[in-house]
Amino acid sequence: MPKRLLKYKDYDVHSVTTVANGKQNANIVTWVTQTDMGGNVLAVALYKVDYTIELVRESGILNVNLLATDQTRLIRKLGQQSGRARDKFKNLPHALDERGCPYLTEAVGFIQCCVMHSTDAGDHELFICEVLTQVVLNPEKTVMTNSFLKANKLIRG
Repeated sequence: MPKRLLKYKDYDVHSVTTVANGKQNANIVTWVTQTDMGGNVLAVALYKVDYTIELVRESGILNVNLLATDQTRLIRKLGQQSGRARDKFKNLPHALDERGCPYLTEAVGFIQCCVMHSTDAGDHELFICEVLTQVVLNPEKTVMTNSFLKANKLIRG
C-alpha cells in the first residue's frame, strides 16, 4: 500500500521566467496555486538552489508560464540544466513584457507577477505574488501535467 498521499495529486507544469539587471532565466515549477478567490494572488514555490530564485529575489518580478503538452523538450532544457553557465533562452521562442521580463510564446499563456513577500518552505521558498495580468496565448493547446510527464516517461514517479 502506498504511504504518501500527496503522490496521488496531479500538478500542472509551469516555467517561471524572470529577469534582474539584464540577466534572465527560466526553470520548471509544478507548485503554483491561486490563494485569492479573485485570482489576484499566487503562491509560487521555487527550489532554493536554482539560479531563478536568485534573480526573483533580486528583481521581485516573474512570469508564470503554463506549459503545453507539445513543450516536453523544455523539461530538460529548463529544468535539468543551470542557467548560471548557459543561456536557456537560446533557440527558445519567447518575448519580453513591458518590464523586460521574458515569457514563453508557445505556452498556453502566462501570468505576470510581482512578489509581495516570501517565506521559507523547506527546500523551497514560497513566493506570494500579486497577479498583474493573465494572458492566454494559445487556448487550443493542452496543459502539461505531472501525470502526462510520468505516462510519457519524461520524469520518474
